[in-house]
Amino acid sequence: MAYDLLIKGGTVVDPSQGLNAVRDVALSAGKIAGLESQISGSEAREVVDASGLIVVPGLLDLHVHVFWGVSHFGVDADSTSLARGVTTAVDAGSSGASTFRAFRRYVLERADTRLYALLNISAMGMISQEIGELEDLRWADVEKAVTTSRENRDFIVGIKARLSRDTAGEHDADALKRALDAAEQAGGFVMVHVGDTSTPLEQLTSMLRPGDVVTHAFHGRAQGILDATGRVKDVIKEAEQRGVVFDVGHGAGSFAFETAEKALTDGFPPGNISSDLHVYNVRGPVFDHVSVLSKFLHLGMSLYDVIRLSTETTAAVIGIGEKLGTLKMGAEGDVTLLRQEEGDFTFTDAMGVSVKARQRLSHVLTIRRGRVYEPFDSHRTSATSLRA
Repeated sequence: MAYDLLIKGGTVVDPSQGLNAVRDVALSAGKIAGLESQISGSEAREVVDASGLIVVPGLLDLHVHVFWGVSHFGVDADSTSLARGVTTAVDAGSSGASTFRAFRRYVLERADTRLYALLNISAMGMISQEIGELEDLRWADVEKAVTTSRENRDFIVGIKARLSRDTAGEHDADALKRALDAAEQAGGFVMVHVGDTSTPLEQLTSMLRPGDVVTHAFHGRAQGILDATGRVKDVIKEAEQRGVVFDVGHGAGSFAFETAEKALTDGFPPGNISSDLHVYNVRGPVFDHVSVLSKFLHLGMSLYDVIRLSTETTAAVIGIGEKLGTLKMGAEGDVTLLRQEEGDFTFTDAMGVSVKARQRLSHVLTIRRGRVYEPFDSHRTSATSLRA
């Protein structure tokens, strides 16, 4: 047999190749091995009928919290990401330099989901719901962050700083300076959590470099991207033009339909779509990454752009665009199958506002490293075979 697995007859949406057409996708040895208008089923050991479905590169989620059992935010990675169509996820600051070794050993190295991490500039990470990790800046130890990042380059892709008042108090700008210092020394990007910051958002974004990420960019709280007239602030547009990425990071309190609608009307779409999935929103309003994508379909974005902002774009932000977020020959054999459904659906944002929608995306199947992911069928998958 030429191929291990053949996905046949689906509509392939792969923005990395400018592709939106019916194609067959073949996989072999855990890689993409063929992408053609027609590949015979006799050439593959296993065939998946994707007729009527949407076939996309394995989805990437730039913002999750999966330090289960240690961070109060943590959820299990495989049941909330891989089993729901996300083949690669980035934990956004659940661990810091003092807790990363445990995170690596017990989560990152054991999950079937391909995981990366943003190291919290606070050495404690996101441990306590009652105490913000940057209330005391002594936790923001640049030297420890740099050392940990350098020792764990296979997992750590950057630095996270949560800058809201309830996390950083009045220290947000100083905490960001330390995060940027650590990222400069260790390599990688900085992701900043914004909303209700002590320092104006305009000042914080002016400190960021091309490739750095503002998550929760479409929140409905104080210190947002909109001015008093409902238009995107000029300084925010300028930051986007010089390469700062404005990410969704839906979360339990950081996405408002009204803010997103006004930004889209003003010609300011997200630079990336992520979920900020954690224990406080996995039962709603987020549920999963695909549900967040559905909300942007409702807001009028095209399916092509929604997929682009959670595949090609996300891989580029992380710095792994050649092997992930694409179905090009030789890329990792990660594929997600979706269904675009018509009907009457209700979506709720993080502010408690609900809207009626006429379409949504639903997850059908996940393929990780060329194998169908079936978490309850141990003979089909194993952690050893999927982890890479």
